[in-house]
Amino acid sequence: MNLHQRTISALLGVAICAALIWGLDEAPKSSYYRSEGRVFGTTYSIQYEATAPLDDSITATLQAFDCSLSMFNPLSTLSAVNQNRDTLTDPLFEAMWAEAANIYVLSGGAFDITVAPLVNAWGFGTKRRPQPSDISPETIDSLRRLVGFDKVQLIDHRVHKADPRMMVDGGAVAKGQACDVVAAMLSRQGCRNYLVEIGGEIVSRGQNSRGDCWHVGITRPVDNNGEGLTANGEGLQEIVSVHDICMATSGNYRNFYYEGTERRSHTIDPRTGYPVHHSLLSATVISVSCMRADALATACMVVGAEEALRLIQRAGNAQCYLIVAEGDSMRVVTSTGWEAQFKHE
Repeated sequence: MNLHQRTISALLGVAICAALIWGLDEAPKSSYYRSEGRVFGTTYSIQYEATAPLDDSITATLQAFDCSLSMFNPLSTLSAVNQNRDTLTDPLFEAMWAEAANIYVLSGGAFDITVAPLVNAWGFGTKRRPQPSDISPETIDSLRRLVGFDKVQLIDHRVHKADPRMMVDGGAVAKGQACDVVAAMLSRQGCRNYLVEIGGEIVSRGQNSRGDCWHVGITRPVDNNGEGLTANGEGLQEIVSVHDICMATSGNYRNFYYEGTERRSHTIDPRTGYPVHHSLLSATVISVSCMRADALATACMVVGAEEALRLIQRAGNAQCYLIVAEGDSMRVVTSTGWEAQFKHE
C-alpha cells in the first residue's frame, strides 16, 4: 500500500469512528413518563421509562380490553355473551375465563363470575337500593339457580349457559387483568421499568426514576368511603417497597350500605346468596399475575380470614396480607411467606 492509499485508509477510519461517535450521541435517551386517566369506572396511573411517550399505546390497550370484558360497553364480547347474541370469544375473554375456572375450583365455589344476578338483587350492580320485599329467601333461592360456574361452558370460542338468564361478570378480575395487559404491552415496547396501577391493583417491574424500589401503599380500612386518604401516606396501613410484583386488594369497607342496623357488604357469597358477615375488612394478595391476585383477593373476602390463609396456601404461588376487625381496632394477619416479598419501610 503506497502513501496515497494509506492516507485514504486513515481518513476513512477517522470518518467511520466519527460516524460511530455521532451515532452514539444521537441515540435516543430514555425518560420516565406518567399516563393518567379513568377507565372501567375507576382511575389509572402508569409510570414507565421509555424513549418516547406511550400514551396512545396505553389508550389503545385499555380500549381493546374494554371492548372485550366491559359489562357497560354494549358492544363488548362480554355484553354479547350476557345478551345471548351469537358471538365468538376473544383471547382476553378466554384468559379471564381460564383463571376464573381455576379460582372457582380452588376456592370451592367462593369465587364465581356468574354471581351477577345476586349482586344486582342486593343493590350493588345497579344504582337502585333493594326494598326488603325484593330480597326474600324465596327470591334469593330463585336467583341462586342462575348462579354457578359449573352451569356454564366455553366450547369452541362460544359460551354455553344452562339458563339463558345467566350472566358472566369479569369485574372481580378486570382491573388486575387490565394491569397485566398494559404491563405486557410496555414490556413489548422495551420498557424495563414501570409501575401500572388501575383502581389500586398493581404490576411493577424494575425501579423508579430515582433508581430505587417502587413504593406502594396498602390502604387502611375506613368507614367513610375513603374520605381523608391523602397522597402523603395518611390513611395507609403500610407502605411497601417492590421491584417485580403483581398485587391486588379487595375490601368490604367502601362499598356497603345499612338496612336498619344491618350492614350489607358488596361481597356476596355465591354459595349462600347473601352478603358475607365476618371480621375480614380487606385482603391484599400477591401472585404470579395481577389477574390471579385479584381473583384470589375476592375469594379471600368471601371466605373470611381463617379460610383465606388456607386458600392462599393451597394456591401455592400467592401470599396475602389480611386486615381483620377486632372490636374497635384492627389487626394484621399475613401468610407465612409475605414478609419475604418486600422491603418494608
